[in-house]
Amino acid sequence: MTEANSRPHDGFHVFDTTLRDGAQREGINLTVADKLAIARHLDEFGVGFIEGGWPGANPRDTEFFARAQAELELKNAQLVAFGATRRAGGKASEDPQLAALVASGAPVVTLVAKSHDRHVELALRTTLEENLEMVRDSVEFLRSQGRRVFIDCEHFFDGYRANPEYALAVVKAAHGAGADVVVLCDTNGGMLPSGVREIVETVLAETGARLGIHAQDDTGCAVANTLAAVDAGATHVQCTANGYGERVGNANLFPVTAALELKYDRRVLPAGSLAEMTRISHAIAEVVNLIPSTHQPYVGFSAFAHKAGLHASAIKVDPDLYQHIDPELVGNTMRMLVSDMAGRASIELKGKELGYDLTGDRDLAGRVVARVKAQENLGYTYEAADASFELLLRDEVNGGERLRFFELESWRSISEQGPEGRAGNEATVKLWARGERKVATGEGNGPVDALDKALRAALEPIFPPLAKLELVDYKVRILEGQHGTGSKTRVLIESTDGTGTWSTVGVADNVIAASWVALEDAYTYGLLRADQQP
Repeated sequence: MTEANSRPHDGFHVFDTTLRDGAQREGINLTVADKLAIARHLDEFGVGFIEGGWPGANPRDTEFFARAQAELELKNAQLVAFGATRRAGGKASEDPQLAALVASGAPVVTLVAKSHDRHVELALRTTLEENLEMVRDSVEFLRSQGRRVFIDCEHFFDGYRANPEYALAVVKAAHGAGADVVVLCDTNGGMLPSGVREIVETVLAETGARLGIHAQDDTGCAVANTLAAVDAGATHVQCTANGYGERVGNANLFPVTAALELKYDRRVLPAGSLAEMTRISHAIAEVVNLIPSTHQPYVGFSAFAHKAGLHASAIKVDPDLYQHIDPELVGNTMRMLVSDMAGRASIELKGKELGYDLTGDRDLAGRVVARVKAQENLGYTYEAADASFELLLRDEVNGGERLRFFELESWRSISEQGPEGRAGNEATVKLWARGERKVATGEGNGPVDALDKALRAALEPIFPPLAKLELVDYKVRILEGQHGTGSKTRVLIESTDGTGTWSTVGVADNVIAASWVALEDAYTYGLLRADQQP
């Protein structure tokens, strides 16, 4: 583990606690290898501090710090060990928890301290004065060991409202003992921005300490509360990647840093880091095995997606009319969604995105609009099926003639129940391709899988690139209707050829027929990608 040396961290601290506080989110269970991988992503993004966990409190965090010594080469960040002040009635120099923090090798230590009088008396079961001495003694001991110390004042805002004199006394005790930063924590997440700003301003004026902010998102205001604290003079922000954290989460690292860089014009990351934001966000989501939020600010897949025709008309003139920043600044892209809300401008912009210039042909754009609306009236949706939309667009460019690599004669699917509950699925396809009549049968673990295998068996000898095609996702939705199980069905299929993915859609009166439509589009688009001639 090497110390960061590419830029100073003292002007403004971006402190990430994904590996500790973020890991408390329900559904996240990080291995040591996961934590090391996330730490590398965070360092690449350019945060100043990475809180790695609580060494000595559990074997996993102890192992993480041990491995970090040999395996982490940090270029931008310093590693931080988390712990608590010494126990009541003891000495910091003899406290095993503090000894474990020193043994971790981390150059920075964050100590959580009680700042709410009721928590001191009911949770710690000690006196208010002893708690202050625990803060002083712990900070002074770690400083004597050459460690930089940050203090997290737990439940600070609730404590300040209940007993402002005591909450301020905790800040003064930490600051006076040599803590570099005193972090005001909205542990229950109940604060609103106006209250945060007022209290931070008061604490800063009363104590002169360098202040930080740690905001939970229980009111949906964690990012706003963090920025309110910065407005009031805080120069240290604690966040987690993608807002991961206990209950509903923490202040989200990416909107906070993007706001500071782009809205406050404040350099808090190394040059070029902001453009990596979307990639880093999604990479961390992959490590924790959670699907990235499509509607997350700045980095979400839908953050710069436009659906309404009115928006598209304006964006065609100037993208800034309906976008607060250029998406490329954060490594994202603008997307046009094709739906029954689409007008000519939406279709022209989407066509341009796909490589088709429709601006000089109003009649063609109008036909595409009309066909999209007619198809969506039948139950189709092209928002998540760009490949099917591109095939539709190609059809209209070709004068309405369907682009085909093969002509279907018929397909048949059979499902049967055998002895002892064994199920069997078989499908047969009959089709014509390049002048040949092909009949092929496939067996699968379901009727659609069998149909896919039969289609593959028929076409692969004629189109060898199909060997690389793989179906990676399959979604079924029963559309609203009057006929219960007889309602229309929509199927979305995601496919890949190993170098890219695409999605197709099919709608029919039953799931197998709808799947066939989506499969046909998937194969057709895959063959186009493989530069095959229809």
